[in-house]
Formats: sequence, structure tokens, C-alpha cells
Amino acid sequence: MVLTLLPSSSMPALSIWEIFSFDSFAHAFMFAVLTYLMVVGLKKQFTFPRVQHYAIRTAFFVSSMFGIGIELLQHFLIPGRQGDIIDVLSNTIGCILGILIFKWIYKM
Repeated sequence: MVLTLLPSSSMPALSIWEIFSFDSFAHAFMFAVLTYLMVVGLKKQFTFPRVQHYAIRTAFFVSSMFGIGIELLQHFLIPGRQGDIIDVLSNTIGCILGILIFKWIYKM
């Protein structure tokens, strides 16, 4: 969360990322890791069997809502930052990638 709320001036400017910005890649990567780790954690807990059964759905929902919440915080509360629909899309793509990586590793 801290990294996503940093001012945009602290992001590196690389010419290779003209089409795909570093910011979008960073969002997708962070949310892929977040979602992957959340699915693993929810699958390995035994306190709430229903959450364990729906771990992928729960992780996707929570991670996606977290990404939308961050963008709303940036738009309304952080000076120098603006909420961006592209970032929401990058976050969601990262969530999907995290789930795909989980399914690939655990063969589900």
C-alpha cells in the first residue's frame, strides 16, 4: 500500500516503458504477489472451511477491492496523485495473474 501511495515523481522514467508504464507493471506485479499469497494463506487455514473452499474467489474479491480502495485514496486524499482507471485495470490483471500462478504451481 505504501508503494502505491508514493508521489508519481518518485517513479523511474524508462524509455522502454513508453507503451506500458513502469507504474502499471509495478501495480500488476504487486497485486499478483498479493493475490497469490492470499490464496495460499486462505487455502492453508482450517478455521473457516467456507473461506478455504472459496479461497480463490475471496482472494480475488479482497485484492480487487483493495486496489479500487487505493485508487480512491489516491484520488481524494493524496496530494500529487490521481486515481487512475488504468491502475485499477493493472491491479485486476495482477490479481488474475496471481491466481493463474497459484493454479500453475499447485496444479488446480
